[in-house]
Amino acid sequence: MNEPISRRKLFIIASAIDVLLSGIVLLIYFGVLPVDISGWGIPRWVVGAVGGIWFLSAFVVLAYQLTRTDGSE
Repeated sequence: MNEPISRRKLFIIASAIDVLLSGIVLLIYFGVLPVDISGWGIPRWVVGAVGGIWFLSAFVVLAYQLTRTDGSE
């Protein structure tokens, strides 16, 4: 019937959403998306650093979860 969602699937879904959101932040930082970040009161480099670290960490978690072998299979 309804099979409970595993922790691995939750990690995949959460990290995929994080990759998308952090990608949007990086697109805003690089000026691809027309959002004015100078009015936020945050230095521009901080937005780029946070977006970059967020993207890399989410991508690493997603790549690990997708390439990890499952012992139950």
